[in-house]
Amino acid sequence: MELECYQQLFRSSLQSDNVLLSAALEHLTRKLGKMMRPTLVLLCAREAGVVNDEVLHAAAGLEMLHTASLVHDDVVDESDMRRGQRSINALFDNKAAVLVGDFITSKALSEIAQTHSLEAVERTAWLGQTLADGELLQLGNTQRSTFSQESYFKVISMKTAALFSTCARLGAHLSGGDAVSVTRLERFGHLVGLCFQLRDDIFDFDESLNVGKPKGNDLQEGKLTLPVLHALDGCDDYHRRLALKVRAHEASRLEIQELVDYTIQRGGIQYAEAEMQRLRNEARGLLQDLRDQEVATALSFYLDYVVQRNL
Repeated sequence: MELECYQQLFRSSLQSDNVLLSAALEHLTRKLGKMMRPTLVLLCAREAGVVNDEVLHAAAGLEMLHTASLVHDDVVDESDMRRGQRSINALFDNKAAVLVGDFITSKALSEIAQTHSLEAVERTAWLGQTLADGELLQLGNTQRSTFSQESYFKVISMKTAALFSTCARLGAHLSGGDAVSVTRLERFGHLVGLCFQLRDDIFDFDESLNVGKPKGNDLQEGKLTLPVLHALDGCDDYHRRLALKVRAHEASRLEIQELVDYTIQRGGIQYAEAEMQRLRNEARGLLQDLRDQEVATALSFYLDYVVQRNL
């Protein structure tokens, strides 16, 4: 029922009389995906209190900000696909996609304003800055001659975990949660976000999974994720030069496949899986002292889905 109210609010808010904009918005809202982030907002609100109108507006606003960031990311990455369908920049062009993203960002701010919470406004403003900062940090990393797991985790903390932690924090805050509950759930959201990104990065090495992107796609975009970074730890000069070539978008498809194979041979997938399980265990530990055991169970299933999903 609460998710249905969210869906209605999300779709009704993203409307326009502009023909081109309307077509783009209809394309984006046709598939709402798995609604991972709105679900987290609602569950954390239920743990702290009740799902009120302010919580629903926050859920819609945060998902709109996320959607806008994806539209802009596809322009930056020159991606043709998103969630198994054509991206906005592929359907129209980069100019239209940037403007569509700007429109959705403005709609997101309008939804957040309807929470009547300065905390929500300030946190959303911080989130928008952090998402952009993370994307720029990732772009800057492509110019480096060194590899760092620390830099990787900083990027995914800003680009992915920040959104999940904000969803959890605002859900709890807007339903009247105390400081301890809000902080605990915010940390849970952060860990969930890290696990979510790690699972996505592992997907990139299994072309049998229906995840909407081909094997090695991250490497084609010059992104060295945790499995690759582990494989490169103590690697020989040849594979180091190969990784730098991939990062600089100068590698051929065969060279990218070579780095994929090297990553698998060096145990990169197993390393990333183990790191994801470590973060999962920490997140599960935060659920032990929750007030509402039904919510604790739901969040545990939610966490398991993030880690075990195959799409």
